[in-house]
Amino acid sequence: MPEFTPAALTATDLVKTYRAGRGQPPVRALDGLSISVPPGIVFALLGPNGAGKSTTIKILATLARPDSGHATVAGLDVLRDPDGVRHAIGLVSQKPSADPMATARENLVLAGRIQGLTRGTARARAGELLAAFGLSGDADRLARTYSGGLARRLDVAIGLVHRPQVLFLDEPTAGLDPEARAGMWAEISRLSADEQVTVLLTTHYLEEADQLASQLAIVDHGRVVALGTPEQLKSDLRGDTVTIELESTAGAARALALISRADGLREAALDGTSLRARADSGPRAVPAVLAALEEAGVAVSAVTVARPSLDDVYLRYAGRSFEVAA
Repeated sequence: MPEFTPAALTATDLVKTYRAGRGQPPVRALDGLSISVPPGIVFALLGPNGAGKSTTIKILATLARPDSGHATVAGLDVLRDPDGVRHAIGLVSQKPSADPMATARENLVLAGRIQGLTRGTARARAGELLAAFGLSGDADRLARTYSGGLARRLDVAIGLVHRPQVLFLDEPTAGLDPEARAGMWAEISRLSADEQVTVLLTTHYLEEADQLASQLAIVDHGRVVALGTPEQLKSDLRGDTVTIELESTAGAARALALISRADGLREAALDGTSLRARADSGPRAVPAVLAALEEAGVAVSAVTVARPSLDDVYLRYAGRSFEVAA
């Protein structure tokens, strides 16, 4: 009989509602969200701003209480044993956590001491993390002098100072340039592969989720609308994605009706001036579609045929393009 491995974290039917302004209806941030994350992987929560990603992390990190539902982290109930959960996790929020008027080394030693490490152990752990995150050369500079990429690496290092079992990363690369983002991706992959840290990553970058996540959940309006590995979710969409960019919205509705009736196309959808559809063979379907649109007087500016992407997955399950939703 195979050995049972408990999940690193679970969320079951989480509901969370926030009060709105006077005269406004309450906002339901989570509407029955459920996930289960195996240990030692990168798991991505993917969705636009307001989808419920950050609220999920707040509940799992004991920073907020759900209205209903159940959650565990490292086998500990987040409501019954919040102190135990806090010792088992590291949290890197969207806002910087380092003291800008302290050096990287001082920040790490202080974080270690707060987590209960002795002074000597905290200094040794700070040295390990400075080396691991490529910060040794900048260890004694004030954090306020760091670039965005260096500052974000320091934030992640602070979250790891006490060797947590689970690390929450809330939009870890938001605002970073491409080079700094690539460096952060490498660090996140290393944490999972080499140190067996379970990473729960929230992001609204499709490429980031595709690159890093072993599994992902697409979240929309507080619910999980799709769950699986990136490849599974993309392979569920058979064939090609055909995208037709119209010159204006004037004939968009007419174009959608034509596409919906075209042979070889299915799941047609319209986002502004962008028409998308699924096709068993995009190259075979496109000529007839373009001829029909031309005959109907609908001007087309561009056509692309591509294999399925996570944006196509999002469009299928959420009913709109991820870029439009974000």
